[in-house]
Amino acid sequence: MKSTDDNQVLAFVQEVCRTSKVIWWQFFDWLAVISWRYLAGVSLLAMILGGMLGLGALMPFVVFSSILIKSLAGGKHKAELAASAAATRADVEALERRLLEAEVAALQAQIEPHFLFNTLALISQLIETNPARAALVHADLIKYLRAALPQIRQQGTGKLGQQMELSRAYLSIMQARMQDRLTYHLDLPAELAQAECPSMMIQTLVENAIKHGLEPKIEGGHIAVVARQVGNELQLAVSDNGVGFNLNADEGVGLTNIRERLKVLYGAKARIIIEAPPEGGARLCLQLPLK
Repeated sequence: MKSTDDNQVLAFVQEVCRTSKVIWWQFFDWLAVISWRYLAGVSLLAMILGGMLGLGALMPFVVFSSILIKSLAGGKHKAELAASAAATRADVEALERRLLEAEVAALQAQIEPHFLFNTLALISQLIETNPARAALVHADLIKYLRAALPQIRQQGTGKLGQQMELSRAYLSIMQARMQDRLTYHLDLPAELAQAECPSMMIQTLVENAIKHGLEPKIEGGHIAVVARQVGNELQLAVSDNGVGFNLNADEGVGLTNIRERLKVLYGAKARIIIEAPPEGGARLCLQLPLK
């Protein structure tokens, strides 16, 4: 019988401890979120009620303890909010990074089968009509693939020199297809060859200039890709004298993808500027932090 009573007492004590612990942490969390002005008002009211109930000696201790706990609880609350915000930012950045990689992978899948098939068909045709030219196009295709494959693996940023070589090989192949309808010029200062640049981004602008600027133009035209350092900024301009750019039309998947990637990679520190020069054609300029 005594053992049963002891067990009941022990259970009662344990329940009281659990309840006290819950009440304590609720009180702690309450102190963490209320304002100091509200606490001052509650403390003043408590002092008045304590005096009326004959607890005058106890209430100053309670108020002082509440102020001390409020200081500790406020620090804990701020730390928790900061940790929660950091975790949220990390989750968002990780999600954006995965989205970016998926978009880049989709974009790089456009190391398009039809471009490769058309190039192989061109090589096959030239083998019969101009073997020397076929050998040059074949060499350019190898250069293109060698430059493209590392960028597929990087899925973020790469070296500017490598990406310019990719565009050079691509333009050389397109020149073999378009013949006199395409001329091009690439200008990369040697000191910028190792600069960081988002993978496949220049190539996207070059392909855009071919597809929307020069191919629709009967006589074709010229493409220039120029890299310059301006202060602490890297500027990459892709210009053409094709049919021009409709600034009021939708940008399309390629340019939208570029804007989203720049935002994820650099935030507000990078942008793309689209211009329609008075003399015709289009000029698209990437402005990036120089790294």
